[in-house]
Amino acid sequence: MENIGDSPTPAEAAAALADAEEARTSLAHRLVVPSFFSLSIGTAIAVQIATTALGVADAGHSGVWHPAGWLMASGLVALAAVATVQLVRFRRLNGMWLGGFASRVVGGTAAAASISYVLTFGAAIWAAFAGEWGLMALCSLAGGIAYAMSGRRWVRMYRGEPASHARGESAAWLAVMVALALTGLVLLIVGR
Repeated sequence: MENIGDSPTPAEAAAALADAEEARTSLAHRLVVPSFFSLSIGTAIAVQIATTALGVADAGHSGVWHPAGWLMASGLVALAAVATVQLVRFRRLNGMWLGGFASRVVGGTAAAASISYVLTFGAAIWAAFAGEWGLMALCSLAGGIAYAMSGRRWVRMYRGEPASHARGESAAWLAVMVALALTGLVLLIVGR
C-alpha cells in the first residue's frame, strides 16, 4: 500500500499530466454551444448599441437625461438577460463554466469583439447625432454580427488549443473596464 505522503515518480507524474491534457483536449472537442447562441448574443449586442446610440443622441439634443437613461438601460438589461440565459444554458449543456467562454465570447473581451464593438458603437453614436437613423441601425447590426462572429472564432480556436484559450480575464479587471466604460458614457452625455 502506498503512503499518502509519498511523491509520485517522474514517470507517474508525466503519465498523470498526459492524462489531464488528453481529458482537456477531449472536453474541448465535445464542447457544446447552446442553440441560437450566436444569433441571440449578436442581436442583444445590436439592440444594446442601438438603444445606447439613440439614448446618447436624445440626451445630447434635448438635454434631458431621464428618457435617454431609460432607453440606454433597457438595452443593457436586454443584453444582461440574454448573456445570463446563454451562460446558464452553456453550463447546463457542458456541466461546467469556462472562463474564456464567459469573458471573451459573452463579455466581448476577445480582441476582435472589443475592436468591432468600439468601432460600430462609435459609428452608431455619430450616425444618431447626425440624424442618420438608417446608418445608425446598420452600424448596430454590423456590431452585433461582428461580435457574434468573434465568439464563433474563439470557440474554434479553443477547440484547437484549449490550454491557451481556456482562461478569461479576472473579475477585477472586468469591473475596472466596465466602470471606465460607464464613466465615459456619462461624461459623453453630460458634456453634450
